[in-house]
Amino acid sequence: METLVNKKVGQLVAEDYRTAAVFSKYGIDFCCGGGITIEKACIKNKVDQNSLEKELLQLNVVDNEVVAYDKWELDVLIDHIINVHHTYVKENVAIISEYANKVARVHGHHYTEVIEVNKLFHEVANELVSHLQKEEQVLFPYIKQLVAAEKGSLYNSPPFGTVNNPIRMMEHEHEGAGTIFKEISRVTNNYTPPQEACTTFKVLYAKLEEFEKDLHKHIHLENNILHVKAIALEKIMVD
Repeated sequence: METLVNKKVGQLVAEDYRTAAVFSKYGIDFCCGGGITIEKACIKNKVDQNSLEKELLQLNVVDNEVVAYDKWELDVLIDHIINVHHTYVKENVAIISEYANKVARVHGHHYTEVIEVNKLFHEVANELVSHLQKEEQVLFPYIKQLVAAEKGSLYNSPPFGTVNNPIRMMEHEHEGAGTIFKEISRVTNNYTPPQEACTTFKVLYAKLEEFEKDLHKHIHLENNILHVKAIALEKIMVD
């Protein structure tokens, strides 16, 4: 704990970019003002040091357990997707948008690629927000209804024909989001910031890479497990 407190803010972010989101939450400048210790930053910004330390240390809690998602009940898998991946998207869209705007504004004149990155991320972010809403309001409730019907509840036919219709739309949108992130990866040279980049610049690229990795897992759970099993379950219930 002593070592953590005496570390400089910028140093900690350089070692683990995830800490940037914690510092931003508490209004602590990790970029230009990152040359002071965490202890001094807490005093300067009137932040509860214990709360900040707790959140920073929590980042090191890693769950290495291999999870057999394909064995889960579909309603449980849906709750997991919403609570973990949908929540991740909703929370990080705002964080990354802030970083992308700042880096484009401050460094776009010299590194023109960050202007393109800013545009691409906001495009995919807007699409994902709408996408999550459609899943949570249309597709997921219907799949949960199928699960309930299998256990004896009344089955009601959906207004969209079969589950294949919204699934096709969702998977088309998944493909679109994946294509945009491939372009972001290309433009950023696989998320490699310039050697002389400032901390915010580096954090932006690290967060974008993290976002894409989460998106890949998110899409895998839906395309390869949830959708496939939902189609099979509907056939059983309808037939």
